[in-house]
Amino acid sequence: MDSKVENGGVNDDDKGWGWGSSRPVPSVQEIVRNDSVSVPERYIQNQENRPQHSETNPVSSEIPIINFSLLADGDEHERKRLDSACKEWGFFQITNHGVTDKVLHKMKDAVTAFFDLPLVEKKKYAMATNDLQGYGQIYVVSDEQKLDWNDMILLMTLPTNCRNMKYWPTSIPGFKEAVEEYSIEMQTLTNQIFANLSLLMGMEKESLQEYHGEMKQSMRLNYYPTCSSPDLVIGISPHSDESSITLLLQDDGISGLQIKHEGGWVVVKPIPNAIVVNIGDAMEALSNGRYKSIEHRAVTNEKAARISVATFVLPNDEVEIGPLEAVVDDDHPRLYRTVKYVDYIRHSVTMKMEGKAHTDYLKSQNV
Repeated sequence: MDSKVENGGVNDDDKGWGWGSSRPVPSVQEIVRNDSVSVPERYIQNQENRPQHSETNPVSSEIPIINFSLLADGDEHERKRLDSACKEWGFFQITNHGVTDKVLHKMKDAVTAFFDLPLVEKKKYAMATNDLQGYGQIYVVSDEQKLDWNDMILLMTLPTNCRNMKYWPTSIPGFKEAVEEYSIEMQTLTNQIFANLSLLMGMEKESLQEYHGEMKQSMRLNYYPTCSSPDLVIGISPHSDESSITLLLQDDGISGLQIKHEGGWVVVKPIPNAIVVNIGDAMEALSNGRYKSIEHRAVTNEKAARISVATFVLPNDEVEIGPLEAVVDDDHPRLYRTVKYVDYIRHSVTMKMEGKAHTDYLKSQNV
């Protein structure tokens, strides 16, 4: 099968999210299937963007781990640890979160099953030219930019009336049920995290949840093929997330996620059945910079393909994001302007992934 067959652009007549679009790209999985040795020129990163072992910070064991059962029980010490994790790292792993192994494994199995499909079958769920949902790639804004070494499918999962079911694979038994069940569990975790962050920011427990309006949730299902020259490519380019928070399910035993911390890259080693949580750009603005979104990337390897599931928690499109009253005072002046969330998303998808460049749009012009 021709590895040059592109992922997207087959469903042109449907109405998309209204957030923007991305150019269609080849399937990296098919490139590797057809030639596991060569790396196409467009995937070879410029020297300054290649992952260097010398950049890796050896303090991965210091990435905070939050005992979610204590947090849910209102433990003040654990809540302070959450505050510290969000301030100092912007990333943490949660354990004892109550999501069963069965739910987690069913979700991983659903992702694996999708990427095991033949390309002709996956292309049935390809992105339309006016949408970001579906099988393809996002943040591809020109035919000249370097491409990431991954394939993905993006689904809107909540609220249910925003789902476009034509992108949900019907040929995989149990796929829909696995995603729905996992989606509900991630929403439960989100509500609890929001309740604790609300209290930490001096608000009522329900404040963040209410402020988001009818929250949206989307999932990016990722597949990172092996690469014969992993030092030449990048799985996902360094970026921060536009979300309020992101919850990531990693592949057990295969490291790939790295976060920027104190000038170096820290490997986030998978903890079996843990969920990685990170602060997104929207939360950075809402908290007036108390909690900052963090640059992160994914790298590849020669030996094993890797999957992950990123669940993005998003304010409603019409919600205006900017510093909340509770976090602004004489000692903490406004550092961010207020913009409609949908405008921020539309701005972001016109740019390639490039560190925290997207957040410049949110910064107050008076700072």
